[in-house]
Amino acid sequence: YCVEFRTESLSQHCALETRPYARWMRYLREGHTVCVTCQPPAMSAATRRCSGDGHDAHGDQVLHWEAIGNSQCQGTWKKIRQLEHCSCPLVHSFIFT
Repeated sequence: YCVEFRTESLSQHCALETRPYARWMRYLREGHTVCVTCQPPAMSAATRRCSGDGHDAHGDQVLHWEAIGNSQCQGTWKKIRQLEHCSCPLVHSFIFT
């Protein structure tokens, strides 16, 4: 499944990333909608959910995230909706880890 989030805030460290495999962090923007996919092995075998997917989030609850590979690239987002059938676009799409 996938979850759409609206990026509320992010640290300046995301824009400063220069390593080739992590340049995607420079394209994160406040107010943008991102789509995050939950796939094995990030999915818990017991719950069939990914940690941090905002399953219990309601309304305007602010959730925190952190980029893998650069712990200084972090921020907040709000859950928009969960999609059982993923249709994430190629840009602004991420995977839970």
